[in-house]
Amino acid sequence: MAANKKLLVLAGDGIGPEVMKQVLRVVDWFAKRRAVRFDLSEGLVGGAALDAHGTPLTDKTLADAIAADAVLFGSVGGPKWDDLPFEKKPERGLLRLRKEMDLFANLRPAIVFEALADASTLKREVVAGLDILILRELTGGVYFGEPRGIETLPNGTKRAVDTQVYTTPEIERVARVGFELAQKRRNKLTSVEKANVMHTGVLWRETVTKLHAKEFSKVELGHMYADNCAMQLVRNPKQFDVIVTDNLFGDMLSDCAAMLTGSLGMLPSASLGAVDPKTGKRHALYEPVHGSAPDIAGKDIANPLAELLSFAMLLRYSFDLADDADLIENAVKTVLAGGMRTSDIMQAGSARVSTTTMGDAVLRQLDKMAA
Repeated sequence: MAANKKLLVLAGDGIGPEVMKQVLRVVDWFAKRRAVRFDLSEGLVGGAALDAHGTPLTDKTLADAIAADAVLFGSVGGPKWDDLPFEKKPERGLLRLRKEMDLFANLRPAIVFEALADASTLKREVVAGLDILILRELTGGVYFGEPRGIETLPNGTKRAVDTQVYTTPEIERVARVGFELAQKRRNKLTSVEKANVMHTGVLWRETVTKLHAKEFSKVELGHMYADNCAMQLVRNPKQFDVIVTDNLFGDMLSDCAAMLTGSLGMLPSASLGAVDPKTGKRHALYEPVHGSAPDIAGKDIANPLAELLSFAMLLRYSFDLADDADLIENAVKTVLAGGMRTSDIMQAGSARVSTTTMGDAVLRQLDKMAA
């Protein structure tokens, strides 16, 4: 790979810098052992940017993200910034990145590694072999809809408003990604909404159904209400292949699916924009599903594997390097099979290791696999 592939690293807050440090060791390994090299730059986001620049995302960092071929993101937020005004909170930096880069398709796989089948709170037979993908619409819905805010009423009480809003094109483009992903997997798509009580749900179901009939009739399509989907994820998760849903429900359902795997610390994600028809390039941001976990930050006990698996997704989706992505994923599987565990996935009979030690183990396994 030519060295002019631009990768912007935004480690962020909390455990973000710790897990990113281990992933950057792997990035360096790929440069030395696989000739997969990046023009790598780093920037501040979230609370770190607030402390340095007074804003959770500077215009320069946003411009760098837009110019990059891919962004590798850590996490943002923490109690230090809890009392800031809403528009200044660290999370606004991530939301602005998603919106300005038009990262409308959020891919959140939920895969149960065989070595962790007993780490889930569900029975082994329910989760063993699980491999599903939740596709969350990321730039519309209630997180961005207007009007929004809190007002004081004449009687002194307050009224809060958040607006859930979707257009046909917004629904259609994320549904199309869902159908395309399903075609490459087990050819089954479940569309999730609340058409029984929400107008946006009615439009969502109508739009997905029409697109299915017009372009993807060979894909098995099912519809499900979001509350039922949450129940079915813990009852019989292997009935699903690809789930496509809106921003709010996708946020909740993907975290629910995360616990099927045993830990949020194991789940990566990819946020993708539309492909530019002229250049073939698409904006993309990759991040672990877990948050900043400020309670364990700085203790060298965070799980770096979700960040590492996010880098594997980056190789696969942004640079078409499937073999290199497989190398990372297989290294992770082997290390877990060998009994190494960070605290979040600790099991009886396993070896509790630090963030750094887990990084060491993955690098040793990569060396063995590349020998």
